[in-house]
Amino acid sequence: LARLFPKSRRPRQASTSEVRAFFEDAAQSEEHYPSTIDPRIQFVQVALSHFGDLNGKRVIDVGCGKGRFARIFQQENPGAMVAAVDIAEAMLAHATGLERAAATMTHLPFRDNSFDAACAIESLEHAVDIPKAISEICRVVRPGGKIMILDKNVEKWGHFETPDWEQWFDRSQVEKILRRYCSTASSRPIAYWEDVQPDGLFLVWLAVK
Repeated sequence: LARLFPKSRRPRQASTSEVRAFFEDAAQSEEHYPSTIDPRIQFVQVALSHFGDLNGKRVIDVGCGKGRFARIFQQENPGAMVAAVDIAEAMLAHATGLERAAATMTHLPFRDNSFDAACAIESLEHAVDIPKAISEICRVVRPGGKIMILDKNVEKWGHFETPDWEQWFDRSQVEKILRRYCSTASSRPIAYWEDVQPDGLFLVWLAVK
């Protein structure tokens, strides 16, 4: 963890059971953990553009919450198989119409090279072992498959009130981990809406295995 975070901001190490309990309870909040998302936001549009046509392919949303992004992938690609994975069964109860699996980001219940695309949107920050979580995401994606990680910039820490174990990221370090497993990896700031300039809060990493 010391390599991933500045000395001024190192999160407390949480247990898997603690994180699971937090999200089982948090699933009750539609305000803070909504089950839908506007498909016009940049988070969605960048993912759809990066992944391309997913019809006839398999995509996994790792740390899907209530399945708001996974559901859009399915709507935009009716011929795709979309797997929604989350640590909390209470979250997955909302992810209807998808192939659901309750699991941690560090132990995905799928074979190597099972998917054509994978995303982790504002979920990596909750993993108890960041390098392991990224390696698992890469493991289940086939060679040539595409990966998107979207999360918060550690330089903007304090913008929101968060659990003391939540982890925000340094752009270059996540790129370095991705490059252990991927042929290409890049990152950039991203804004919520297309017509708004990024303020540095959110970062997106795009990779090809």
